[in-house]
Amino acid sequence: MGYTLHYYDLVLVCIAASLGLGAGIGYATPVAIELSITALGVVAIGFIAHALFVNGPVDEPEDLTDEVAVEEVPRVLSPVSTAD
Repeated sequence: MGYTLHYYDLVLVCIAASLGLGAGIGYATPVAIELSITALGVVAIGFIAHALFVNGPVDEPEDLTDEVAVEEVPRVLSPVSTAD
């Protein structure tokens, strides 16, 4: 079973790339590093806002009210002890 990239993986890559590009522009050109990182930081904020508000992790607000069964919670995170 291979791993496939999902939307949120690409968002994280885009955030890192925009901030890295800002640092690269700041070091390689006469543009001040503070200005270049700030400008491309705004681009990173745009990626974050799109991931949260435009293409959010849930389809409908009602999805947030669904209860999760104890069996669905990963064992390492489960507050309930099992008889295993």
